[in-house]
Amino acid sequence: MKISAAELDVMGVLWERPGIAASDVHDALGAEKDWTSRTVKTLLARLVEKGAVVTTEDGRRYLYFPAIDEDSYKAKAAGQFIDRVFSGRAAPLVAHLADSRGLTKQDIAELEKLLGDLKK
Repeated sequence: MKISAAELDVMGVLWERPGIAASDVHDALGAEKDWTSRTVKTLLARLVEKGAVVTTEDGRRYLYFPAIDEDSYKAKAAGQFIDRVFSGRAAPLVAHLADSRGLTKQDIAELEKLLGDLKK
């Protein structure tokens, strides 16, 4: 399932606060996005059509719930990206990130811990 960047912003709100109305999604995104409520409703409708979101009726409004797990989606999307761009190899991805964006001391410590855990 392909989710656009804008749709992913909406999913982020729903993963954080499942079961909210479109107006609540709009309010949650208001500080960082200059979207109309109509735009948010369009994005929600697309996500429902894709099967990423389900709805329940609550009086005259709908409540939106994520139908896909956040961690599972991110793992699959990351895997597809690594396969497509880095031929399925993680080392070139990390090297590229280090070269282009730099790694903080915290990033390096987290990577070292992860590698240590993987070696066990």
